[in-house]
Amino acid sequence: MGAFGQVSFFVALIVVILVHEAAHFAVAKGFGIKVTEFFVGFGPRLWSTRRGETEYGVKAIPAGGYVKIAGMNPYERVAPQDEGRVFGAKPIWQRALVIFAGPATHFVLALLAFGAWLGFVGHQVAVVGPPTVAYVADRLDGTVSPAATAGLRVGDRIVGVDGIEVRSSDQVVAYTREHVGEPITLRVDRDGRSMTITVTPVLSDVEGQQVGRIGVELATDVRRETLGPVESITEAGQLTWDTAVGTVREFGRVFGPEGIGRLFQLATTDAPREAEDPASVIGVARIVGQTAEDGRFWDNLTYFALVNIFIGLLNLVPLPPFDGGHLAVLAIEKVTRRKVDMRKIVPVSAAVAVFLVFFTLSVIYVDLVKPPNLAP
Repeated sequence: MGAFGQVSFFVALIVVILVHEAAHFAVAKGFGIKVTEFFVGFGPRLWSTRRGETEYGVKAIPAGGYVKIAGMNPYERVAPQDEGRVFGAKPIWQRALVIFAGPATHFVLALLAFGAWLGFVGHQVAVVGPPTVAYVADRLDGTVSPAATAGLRVGDRIVGVDGIEVRSSDQVVAYTREHVGEPITLRVDRDGRSMTITVTPVLSDVEGQQVGRIGVELATDVRRETLGPVESITEAGQLTWDTAVGTVREFGRVFGPEGIGRLFQLATTDAPREAEDPASVIGVARIVGQTAEDGRFWDNLTYFALVNIFIGLLNLVPLPPFDGGHLAVLAIEKVTRRKVDMRKIVPVSAAVAVFLVFFTLSVIYVDLVKPPNLAP
């Protein structure tokens, strides 16, 4: 199931890129701009066919796709009969819509993914009730743990402590911390049988603090809660907005001096991977596969949404060759009322592209040597 999840992720990513390019294509066609190519993949041509003035086809490397809009390449020679139908001949507002259409698809896809997840899969809600023992430590701080000594087992359900009904794992944790060195009686449900177990909490180090523990990890039961159609879309819109705002805030850190320094540290030292460190498509695919392996395949709709929001915002960065760079050029033309010579932008595009390739390859390397773990 994990491999299926990973393959599904890469297929979905290709579809996402094609939807992006199809939006550029459709809006350009709608405004009468000549589009000469629409291809799936890159590299050598495997198959193609021409419909009207546009060639459609498939290339060997299945890494997305592209459209070729007449006039967007500053070195392209335009036939006299096409001069009125090239990208630069159209009003600024039409050119802006052609460019913005691509990134906009990612936010629509994110909204639909979040909405489908909320409406059909549902988010997890903790069920109020007795917790289950998920793990029993053999030792605590070098000595046999109280839980192991008392005979607690994985799967035991703690329904009471010293005659008090237990309704959450937090209640058990708080009680054990308040009764260090004092025997407490746990009422346990084990395979349908009720039994009592006496255990004495001891002081143990937790993140530099001495707290009372018995040496178990407790799991709270959860249930899925779905929303109605209207509420699903409303909540999905809020999730999309909140995620986008958070992603924008992270951009400065990840791509700034702090992020570059952190990436260098991860790639060249034994520094451990942390949850907030960036992940490439390789790292995200691993998390998606792990989620599917855990039996939560459809929870990957949330990762699909997150990736779309990231791609959409990255495309809107106001630097060439991103779509946002083209929008920035159009804004300059609007303000100055003068055409920008796109040939002068090429060196900037090349520099940004080199940085992005280097950054991406570095993150992929880190993902391979220090794979990200699925967040709990």
